Amino acid sequence: MGVQAAPAVKAVSEGTEGVMHHLNWGYLQLGLVALVFGGLQVWWIGSTIRKRDLARPLSEGEFTKVLKASKTKRNNDKPLSHDLNKNLKPL
Repeated sequence: MGVQAAPAVKAVSEGTEGVMHHLNWGYLQLGLVALVFGGLQVWWIGSTIRKRDLARPLSEGEFTKVLKASKTKRNNDKPLSHDLNKNLKPL
């Protein structure tokens, strides 16, 4: 034997469930848009910082390391000019 709400109060509370669901859905959509916008901002700022790092001149040690790496890579690769010259036939 519990306390029951009046029929008018029941009708009002049942009617607001649909309204609350729609209000919550709007907040969810807004939150999703805010997350996407925030993610795009983080990506854009990060790419700007990376470009700034690439634009700065190399230190002497960094330049030496890059130069040595490019020399070893070039020595390991076969030169294309030799391969092309072998396949050419005189006219």
